[in-house]
Amino acid sequence: MPTIQLNGESRHFDATVSTLSDLITALELGGKRIAIECNGEIVPRSQHASTPLSDGDALEIVVAVGGG
Repeated sequence: MPTIQLNGESRHFDATVSTLSDLITALELGGKRIAIECNGEIVPRSQHASTPLSDGDALEIVVAVGGG
């Protein structure tokens, strides 16, 4: 069960969460405008499916909110 730092909080996920795409699905963020930083590096949306998660990774996820 991988443990990652997500927006400053330690979170545990089951073994099915192995990529950023899996994490997005698990957090129910699919279809939303988000930006993800993994270990200090911005990960382009095109690389979410191919970016593996490892125990101890530090992630920041920001959801864009519209308004006016």
